[in-house]
Amino acid sequence: MQAAELETFLDEVFPQVRGDYAIDHVEPMKVTVRLKTAERHLRPGGTVSGPSMFGLADVSVYVAVLAMIGPKAMSVTTNCSIDFMRKPVANVDLIGKCTLLKLGRALAVGDVLLLSEGMESPVARATLTYSIPPRD
Repeated sequence: MQAAELETFLDEVFPQVRGDYAIDHVEPMKVTVRLKTAERHLRPGGTVSGPSMFGLADVSVYVAVLAMIGPKAMSVTTNCSIDFMRKPVANVDLIGKCTLLKLGRALAVGDVLLLSEGMESPVARATLTYSIPPRD
């Protein structure tokens, strides 16, 4: 699936995230997803909240898996580990650069670097495992 197809699919099956994310780039086993940071994504102290960063990491791996296997809405997260490394900038988008490390029949493992747009160093790194539904 390509970026436009993925965004349309997300709008249909996952309307809770509608408008928060943009898919910037798709290639085999890699995607770049943008969190359009807004006031609702901030925590006290003027930084992007941990749950918002987790959401970007999770959506990034979900999109990467769907890009490779097609529209399988019931692919689900089974594990996540996230390291918060730096304070994100509050007034810029957060970028998730995801690489799938494994894409098997039943499981996918993805690594995501989270960056504040314009910053070179990552603000967080996450590794997620997804369960892939059986083939029809």
